[in-house]
Amino acid sequence: MKRTKAQESRSAIERLYITMRHLFMRGNYKPTGVSGESLVQALLTLSPEIYGLVNDPEKLELEGLLYVMERLPQGIEECRYIRLISKEGYEDSGFQVLVPSKRKRNCYRVDDEQMYVEMTRGKSDIYDILTHLTFLYIESEKIRTNSTDPKGRINLNWKKLKEIVDKENRGEEFNREAACSYLTHLTGRTFEECIAAVQKFESSHNSNSLFSIIYHMGRLSMEESLEGNDREISFSATLRERVGHHVYGEAWANAIKTVLDEQNLLERPIHVISANLHSVVNTIYGHQALGLKDYEAIEDMAMKISVNSKGNKGKEILDYARKNGLIQVVDTSGTNIGVQVIDTGKMSSSNLLPGVKLEESDKKRPVLVVMDYAFGEQAYECFDELLKPYEVGQQKVPLNIISTAIMGKAGILEGKKGDIMIPNAHVFEGTADNYPFKNELDAADFEGFGLNVYQGPMITVLGTSLQNKEVLGYFMESSWKAIGLEMEGAHYQKAIQSASKIRNSIRKSVKVMYAYYASDNPLETGSTLASGALGMEGVRPTYLITYKILEQIGKAW
Repeated sequence: MKRTKAQESRSAIERLYITMRHLFMRGNYKPTGVSGESLVQALLTLSPEIYGLVNDPEKLELEGLLYVMERLPQGIEECRYIRLISKEGYEDSGFQVLVPSKRKRNCYRVDDEQMYVEMTRGKSDIYDILTHLTFLYIESEKIRTNSTDPKGRINLNWKKLKEIVDKENRGEEFNREAACSYLTHLTGRTFEECIAAVQKFESSHNSNSLFSIIYHMGRLSMEESLEGNDREISFSATLRERVGHHVYGEAWANAIKTVLDEQNLLERPIHVISANLHSVVNTIYGHQALGLKDYEAIEDMAMKISVNSKGNKGKEILDYARKNGLIQVVDTSGTNIGVQVIDTGKMSSSNLLPGVKLEESDKKRPVLVVMDYAFGEQAYECFDELLKPYEVGQQKVPLNIISTAIMGKAGILEGKKGDIMIPNAHVFEGTADNYPFKNELDAADFEGFGLNVYQGPMITVLGTSLQNKEVLGYFMESSWKAIGLEMEGAHYQKAIQSASKIRNSIRKSVKVMYAYYASDNPLETGSTLASGALGMEGVRPTYLITYKILEQIGKAW
C-alpha cells in the first residue's frame, strides 16, 4: 500500500524523536556525521511549515531563520562546539549570561568556538533546540553551496560579504544595498526579500545582523568541508543524569509551598492558575485600585498598559497589589517559571471582580497561585510536584486545591490569530494517550465579545517545529476533529488526574479549566509562528480568558 504524506510525516516525527533520544543518551554527535544526517533526512521528510523553504536546495528560509535565532543564544552561529548542560554552577562564573528573547534559557559563551546552553525545562526543551540546530545546519550547507562553484572555488560574493562583516565588526559604514545584493547570491532570495529580512533581523534584540549570521554559518560549513574542522553537539553527564527526575520541578514546587507555609496559607482554599505574570494581577487589582466597573474598562486599561501609553496605570496597579496581598516568589530553581501568590485575605476590597464578592472572613478567603507558562513536558514535572502534599519533617500536609486553570497560546486549525479555543480533551501526539475531561469553561462564556470561539479536542504535540500541513490536516479532518495544537495540555492533565484520582493528593472533585488563544494558524500561509508575534491582537483574548477564569473561581465560594 502506498503511504500517504501524513503517514510519512508521522513516521518522520517518530524517527526524529527516537534519534534525538538516542543521541542524548550517547552523549555527543556530529551534525554532518551519520547520526546527524539521520536527523537531517527525517526533518526534510517532515518539512515543517515553520521552516518553509527548508527542502529547497538553493533558497534559504529567512523567516524561519529569524524565528530560530530568537530562540537561540546570540552568537551561536559562530560556535563550532555546542554543549547542552544542566544547571552546573555557571551562573556563579564570570561568563556573561545570554538569555534568548523567546526562550528562557541561560547560555554561556565560553570562548570563540564554544557555547554552553542550560537545559532545565525537560526533554521538550532538548528536542526543541536540537530541531532548531538541525535546521541551521541544513541552511548552512546551502550557504556553502551557493558560495562556491562546482570545483569548490569561493566566489566573489562570499569574499565581499566577508569584507562587509569585517567592516561591521569594526563599526565602519558600508553600502547596505550592495551588501544585500551579495546576500541575494548566497541565500538564493530576491533583493527585495533580503532587504526586508535584514530590517527584521535589525529590529530583533536577540540576534546578530543577517550579514554576520549568514557569513558565520557558511564559514563553519566551509571549514568543516575543506579543512575537516567538524562541528559537534554534546550533552553533559549531569544533564543526562538529571533529565526526567524532576530535580528542578521539585525545588520549584517546594519554594512555593514554603511561602504558603510562612504566610499561614496552607489550609486556605487554593486555586492554581497557569497563565502569565501580568493579566491576573492587572485584572484583579485594576478593578480594585482604579474602581473599574466592568470587563470593557479592564480591557481598555490592559490595552494602554500593553502599548505603554503615556499615563498608563501599570505601576500604580502593581504598587497597590503589593500592599493588598500580592507576593512575588523569586525563582531560584532553574525552571525559569515565575510565580505569584495572591492572598485575597489581605485585600481591602470586598470584591475580587465587578460583581464577584469575597468571603467576609479573611480565613476563608482563597489563595491564588499564578505560575508563568511551562514548556512541554516541564508542565507535568512542575504540576506533579506542586500537587503533592507539603512535607514538614515527618508530617505531610495536603494542599486544599479547589481548582486548576490553564490558559495558554496555541496553534489553531480552523480560525485565525486571536481566536479562542476551549478543549474538552487532550490527545497526546504519537502515543495512545488521551485525556477527556469536564471543562468548567464553555464556548458560550465567550460569546458576544467579537472573537470566534471553537470547542473540541486539542492535540498536545512534541514540538512547535515538528508539524506540517498533512499531519495537522489529518487531525482536523479525521474523526479526531481537533481544533488546535499546543505542547502542555496532556502533561498538565496527566498530573491533575494522577494527583486527584490515583494518588489522592488533592480532592477528587477538583475543578479543571482550560482555554487557549490562537497565536498562529500553521495551516494558513503567512500565519505560522515564524510570521511574527501576536502583538496587540493577543490582548483581548488574554484578558477575556483571565476574566472568565476568575469568574469561575468566584463561583467556588
